[in-house]
This record gives sequence, C-alpha cells and structure tokens, in this order.
Amino acid sequence: MKKKIIINDSFQKNYIYFLTEPIGKNFRVDFKPDLTPKQMLFLGVFGGVYFSDKPNEYPKDWFTRAKLSNDGKLDKKLNYFGINASQPMSVWIEKGWINENDPRGWFEWYARYYMGRRLEKEDDRQIKRWKAISRHVGAIVKNCRRGDIFCRPRQRQALLHWAYDSRKI
Repeated sequence: MKKKIIINDSFQKNYIYFLTEPIGKNFRVDFKPDLTPKQMLFLGVFGGVYFSDKPNEYPKDWFTRAKLSNDGKLDKKLNYFGINASQPMSVWIEKGWINENDPRGWFEWYARYYMGRRLEKEDDRQIKRWKAISRHVGAIVKNCRRGDIFCRPRQRQALLHWAYDSRKI
C-alpha cells in the first residue's frame, strides 16, 4: 500500500513522494539510528530551526515537546548540549550535501525515510554520510571518560544531529 504525500511549503512546491513502508519500520540492515526524529526534536537539535515551521507531513506529536525556535533563528540554547554544532545552509549547498528531494538536508531525508519513503539512490547516499559521522563516536570514546557528557560537547551535539545518542557514550 502506497500513500501519496504532496508537499507545498516554503522549501518545496508540488513535490510528491510515496510512503511505501510502515512508519519506523523496515530500515536497511546497515542503518540503525539510535534516535527517532521525534526524540531528536525533543532533545534539541539544529538550534531549534529545523522544522520550526512544523511541516504538516509529519505527525503533530513530533512537535508537542520539541525544542523549536519561535522566530526561525538558530538558538544554541535549544540544543541539548547548549552549543552550536551546525554549519550554515550555504555550506551544505556548497558541499553538495543538499538534494532536490530534501532541500532542508539530511534530517529531512531521515524524517521522510522514517515515515516510510524509500529512494534507493538517495538512501544509499545519505546512509553512507550517516555512517561516516560515526568517526566522532571514536573520538569521544578515545578522549572522554565513559558517561562524561560534558566532554567534547560540540562533537556530541553533532552526533545528535545524525541520530546517534551521544549521551550513552
């Protein structure tokens, strides 16, 4: 059963995709994020600006207790570790990290993947990027005492942005 989703927001006009998998199920075997998009929004990621417009393609309960910016401006205090660990969108574009399917970037891809959208080529690309971020886990393990969540907060926040639960390292 496919469900058709039509997007008309400030980022995309008349973008159509289909949900082909149940929400939160049937992920690729090599993609095992620690956190759901809802959990990430609750903890505080991307300075509260990502999804501050509460896109209606996602369940409303994702935004009930989410740490979101009221004015659409990045506020590092909304991040779990209270530190900015993001690069500006201009850098994302310059580096080629933005795809026309997901103009907001990786987290939008992940939210849509979580909801059940599958785009084989883009899924391959984004999962490869997700795996590459795990190098920061190794840096924390090597340089911090286990459970010291105040050690390397920028790396820990960056890991949260990629659905790794750095509080458990």
